[in-house]
Formats: sequence, C-alpha cells, structure tokens
Amino acid sequence: MIDHTGVIVSDFERSRAFYTQALAPIGYALLAEIPAAVTKSTDVAGFGEPPKPDFWISGATADKPVNHPPVHVAFRVTSRAQVDAFYAAALAAGGRDNGAPGPRPHYHEHYYGAFVLDPDGHNIEAVCHAPV
Repeated sequence: MIDHTGVIVSDFERSRAFYTQALAPIGYALLAEIPAAVTKSTDVAGFGEPPKPDFWISGATADKPVNHPPVHVAFRVTSRAQVDAFYAAALAAGGRDNGAPGPRPHYHEHYYGAFVLDPDGHNIEAVCHAPV
C-alpha cells in the first residue's frame, strides 16, 4: 500500500495554486506547508483528505531538480462527476489537456478518467472505476 507520493516542481507558488484549485473537486485540500527554513532546502506542501496529506509537492533545488521525465499520478475518485469536475478545475488553474474525461475500456470495462498536464508537464489524472 502506498502511503504518500509527490512531485518536484519548478515554481512552488504556481504549482501550489494549481494543485489547490485542481484537486479541490475531488476532496483534496492543502493540509500542510513546511517552509525551506525548516526543511533546510526547499518549500513543501502536502495535499489530501483530512487529516493526513498523501500527495506532496516540493520546490526544485540544485540537488533535486524537477522530475524529468515527468511522472504520472492518478487520484481515485468515487464518481464520474468528480472526474469531470477535476478536469475542468485543472484546466481553469492553468493545466493543459492530456485526455478529456471519458471511458477508457482498453484499461477495463468501467474505467473513466481524465488527464491534465500540470505546470511542469506531470501527467495528473482523476479516475473512477465504478460502473455508470
């Protein structure tokens, strides 16, 4: 079982704003922020469903550059409406389309997902596995 994951971003403030807006429709909120003064390297922010963050962003540093190639992170949701809302919010927050909401039967019968590229090109997805 995965406890948490994250991505390194080139512009921390821009990415924090992007993820705050893009993840809100799926019930994720900004739950923790730790400044560079505490981490001794960079700012970090944790998103998730209260009380625990499980998706983190951290600003790039000389020691830890932006993840390249970009990574793929998929958030499981309980309804297709949440997938649609995530996609709309992510585009409004400055994300780029990487696959509009819709069924993807080549993955499995009930797979319904949407894909958006974040400001650094990471492929962020919301997916619902429930039947219609």
